[in-house]
Amino acid sequence: MPVITVEAGRLTKEQKADLAKTLTESAARIMGIPEGAFIALIKENDPDNVGVGGVLLSERRKA
Repeated sequence: MPVITVEAGRLTKEQKADLAKTLTESAARIMGIPEGAFIALIKENDPDNVGVGGVLLSERRKA
């Protein structure tokens, strides 16, 4: 089973559903594999757990 993994910030349930559906449809079409074979994993990353340029996202947003 192919696995699609996405890491992002906070998303609404509707955004996650749309993302999973759209990515699955596209990957199935491109790869020629049935949509039902795909697993979509969405990992939300808290801004306190992501650093960019040595600075946490939570701190960058404050600036």
